[in-house]
Amino acid sequence: MSVKKRRLMLIVAVAALAACAAPQPEIRSDFDRNVDFSAFRTYNIMLTAGQNTTGDGYETLVGQRIRAAVEREMESRGYVKDQAPDLLVNFTLTVQSVQKVTQVPSQNAPRAYYYRGGYYRTWNTYSYDTWVREYDEGTLLIDIVDAKRQQLVWEAAGTGRLKGDLSTDIEARANRAVALLFERYPFRAGL
Repeated sequence: MSVKKRRLMLIVAVAALAACAAPQPEIRSDFDRNVDFSAFRTYNIMLTAGQNTTGDGYETLVGQRIRAAVEREMESRGYVKDQAPDLLVNFTLTVQSVQKVTQVPSQNAPRAYYYRGGYYRTWNTYSYDTWVREYDEGTLLIDIVDAKRQQLVWEAAGTGRLKGDLSTDIEARANRAVALLFERYPFRAGL
């Protein structure tokens, strides 16, 4: 086999593997274009942030990891945590079971038969296989609120498929998810 053919096969194989890779979470964000973000220098986390996942009024371990990641992202942008902040940050995490149903043409459908002396063939009979996949999908929402006006000024939401045991790598997963959302936050403290 020639070197060119090997390279072409390698490129095709890499492209095929990339196509099979897990999709990135869908991320949406928006901000109030009428707000002067340069006026904000301090922040704090809302008292109710992270409590929604249990409904029992306490912060979960996942909530604690998300809180730490949010604080790290805010401070990396120059904001200082303060008891009388310019900005309040809220976050919500929800996990739901999703069932995806897909129908594909059956591989076991009867083969076409020749018709009218073989001049042309008819199509296969219509037969479909139904595939059902169940997985957990998580949505992380982060809201930033102007504390004085009690007005939402920035929001981001990320939704994606959760893989593996959800109790493993909680800190790494929280850091990654929060960082992905904050990539959409274009502001820095006082600028």
